[in-house]
Amino acid sequence: MSEASASHAADRRELTAAQRNAVAELLRVSPVADELGRRFVAAGHELHLVGGSVRDALLGRLGEDLDFCTDAHPDETLRIIKGWAESIWETGREFGTIGLQRDGLRLEITTFRAEAYDQVSRNPIVEYGTSLEDDLKRRDFTINAMAVSLPDHRFTDPHGGLADLAAKAIRTPGTPQESFRDDPLRMLRAARFTAQLRFAVHPDVREAMTRMAADLDRITAERIRDEFTKLLCGADPITGLRLLVDTGLGERFLPELTGLKLTIDEHAQHKDVYEHTLTVVENAMSMEEDGCDFVLRMAALMHDVGKPATKAVGPDGRVSFHHHEVVGARLTKARMKAMRYPKDVTSKVVALVALHLRFYGYGRGEWTDSAVRRYVADAGDLLPRLHKLTRSDCTTRNRRKAAALAADYDALEERIARIAAEEDLARVRPDLDGNAIMELLGVPPGPVVGKAWQHLKEQRLERGPLDRDEAEAELLRWAREQGVLD
Repeated sequence: MSEASASHAADRRELTAAQRNAVAELLRVSPVADELGRRFVAAGHELHLVGGSVRDALLGRLGEDLDFCTDAHPDETLRIIKGWAESIWETGREFGTIGLQRDGLRLEITTFRAEAYDQVSRNPIVEYGTSLEDDLKRRDFTINAMAVSLPDHRFTDPHGGLADLAAKAIRTPGTPQESFRDDPLRMLRAARFTAQLRFAVHPDVREAMTRMAADLDRITAERIRDEFTKLLCGADPITGLRLLVDTGLGERFLPELTGLKLTIDEHAQHKDVYEHTLTVVENAMSMEEDGCDFVLRMAALMHDVGKPATKAVGPDGRVSFHHHEVVGARLTKARMKAMRYPKDVTSKVVALVALHLRFYGYGRGEWTDSAVRRYVADAGDLLPRLHKLTRSDCTTRNRRKAAALAADYDALEERIARIAAEEDLARVRPDLDGNAIMELLGVPPGPVVGKAWQHLKEQRLERGPLDRDEAEAELLRWAREQGVLD
């Protein structure tokens, strides 16, 4: 058999496997999907399972959210599902979409669209279409431009999506330029699919992404954030990140990542800090315990972004990045704010970036129990993630050095566990509470109480637990020193 024949045979086997997956997945949801299809047909309308739902069915990974398209307009759709749906929502009605729930499945039914875009924003000018073919033609990629009609299960694939699925290729139904001009967010979605599905973009698509990267500036920060989050939480985010950098898309919303390519690390052991960063992300992923930990992955991605701004070359030619963790934390906060991430998510990532370098120096034997307490207190609930990030940051090719760093961190974790068992490190608090402070000092609630509380906490971190008499004596000493007491 020739090489070409063997390749075609392999493709056929993959198509057959995909079709078997689709049959199994459709059988699982068909009691609901087919019944819904029969209701539309009885009302004189079409109904098709479409887009990502068909793609995922072919991949054997169909979830509980199903997408349908129809020639019925929203008012007609509402009439058809009323009394059958367990619940209905109309939040997407202005775009022709009606949502409903039935038997644990979430269904969204959208009227055929033949929409145009204003080519200034990504917002479509919604125009209802009249055919399934027109609806499929306007979709982003061929693997999302397939449909299964209901209830007869007729398969429609006018743009070769099934073959592209077998080839693991991302192509557009029309030309990439037309598709991306209509909706530049599709360029970021292409990168996201490389990360989620481990597919490769077609060369024509990659070229268009590179030429049109600046068009991404038309997209709102929230939409970019959502696609980027899905990319970073994909099965292979490294491929997606590389595509963002190589096409210039990343420069439009995450320029700090591209900036790392120009920075050699301080030990000249890595090609550049960019490659080191991608390895750290991979390492962090290997330590996840229950699916994607976005905070950990984002901290791994951003942990060294302060290096370009802090790079210095000494008289001996050695490169240093003093306080890059401080600068990196500031840059991370600004970038995540610009991308509209929630404050609680941002604060966690920023804290990890700020703390990721703290461990280095522990192996020199300089850490007291007080330093360990502060490490734990500063990390707080992020301590398990900080352990993972710090271990992930060791990417040296020097096996002896890597083993020494791992041993040092093992020792630190064991020391944390020992002190925690003795002192309940998870809840480091002053040995006197606010009420006791006010009673002893004879002061009302106010700034003095807060300052006294903070001083006692510092003593707790420095000296460990104090008994009641020691804590009271320290408080009175501080109060006299500060002039609170005579």
